[in-house]
Amino acid sequence: MEYKVIEGGGITSPKGFTAGAVYVGVKSRKSQKPDVAVLYSETEASCAAVFTTNKFCAAPVILDREILKNGKARAIVINSGNANAATGTQGIEDARTVEREAEKLLGVGENEVFVCSTGVIGQKLPVEKVLDGVRQIIPVKLDKANGSDAAYAIMTTDTVRKESAYELELSSGTIRIGAMAKGSGMIHPNMATTLAYVTTDAKCDSADLQKMLHNAIDKSFNMCTVDGDTSTNDTMILLANGASGVEVKTEEDKAALAGLIEHICIDMARRIASDGEGATHLIVVESYGLPTEHDARLVAKAIAGSTLFKAAVFGRDANWGRIMAAAGYSGADVDPTKADCIIKSSAGEVQVMKDGFGTDFSEELAKAVLTEHDITVIVDFHSGDGKAVAYGCDLTYEYVKINGDYRT
Repeated sequence: MEYKVIEGGGITSPKGFTAGAVYVGVKSRKSQKPDVAVLYSETEASCAAVFTTNKFCAAPVILDREILKNGKARAIVINSGNANAATGTQGIEDARTVEREAEKLLGVGENEVFVCSTGVIGQKLPVEKVLDGVRQIIPVKLDKANGSDAAYAIMTTDTVRKESAYELELSSGTIRIGAMAKGSGMIHPNMATTLAYVTTDAKCDSADLQKMLHNAIDKSFNMCTVDGDTSTNDTMILLANGASGVEVKTEEDKAALAGLIEHICIDMARRIASDGEGATHLIVVESYGLPTEHDARLVAKAIAGSTLFKAAVFGRDANWGRIMAAAGYSGADVDPTKADCIIKSSAGEVQVMKDGFGTDFSEELAKAVLTEHDITVIVDFHSGDGKAVAYGCDLTYEYVKINGDYRT
């Protein structure tokens, strides 16, 4: 697959997409950071989406599931600072009010605007503030240059914007793909993670997009964990407006687009794990040699999510017993007598287990390896072709501080 990075690009890099963002004070704590954003496609777009499997899902998720059934959309309104979750029928009506106002201002049809929220659970959405933001943005602030502002507006405890864009050469021409995401805490998804958006100016059927998105998420966001908590608001939306004039029809082109969507999702999952609340390390876990891919996924995610191992990484302690214990309780079919384990980073690598037994290794080198920001753990059980990769982070004092007063 041939694609190139668009430097400084983001969600509005594809043709026909604009965005805008403003601050209206959705959360009582004043930060002056933009907290309402609108993403708009100038032409009708095919859409695909995935949502949280949390039974306590937020009002916007309930609304957006219905909108998705149309297979077409024109815009997305997003607010940070308030999740509009656990807000009953009033919450759904508030989300619908925001949707209808955006549709009126944009001059589009009913059920053509997704609504997303992120922030504090259990507090009534300050709907008038959100509506004020929508009215400020549409139409005067909608601009191709404002994609990064939108990526900033959707952040909550994130410390960095998460955005990217690419060009992809297909058989009938060049298309562009842009992305933005937010996520730092409450990350242990079973569908997608927090809020994530992908746009493309390719012309593609919504059913094909849905299949591509599900496959990509399984290897990316569904393999990402920060703290073991699955959000009430997890949403990922993919819009394809066809503005490039390039239609994705051949199997080769579909495979190329699917591959790039997967690449983007993995990149975003890594960024979210790396920016985990209070994190000082990105932990990448590669599992090999399992009987099935399912077994490998269980092992990789269990290790990445182990509270004990996350704490050990924070302390620069190569406590490999915690790695293997997580593999053992993962539910995967593992053979402990064949297990190898290596911990590595840009500072070097140490093999801490060979053929099911601990090895002699340099504690000094191990500490140096664990001092780097990006840490990779490799486990190999030599029992099959199943393999998988998961993404996580360490557990720090700062995580507790951030979440100790998140609501207030």
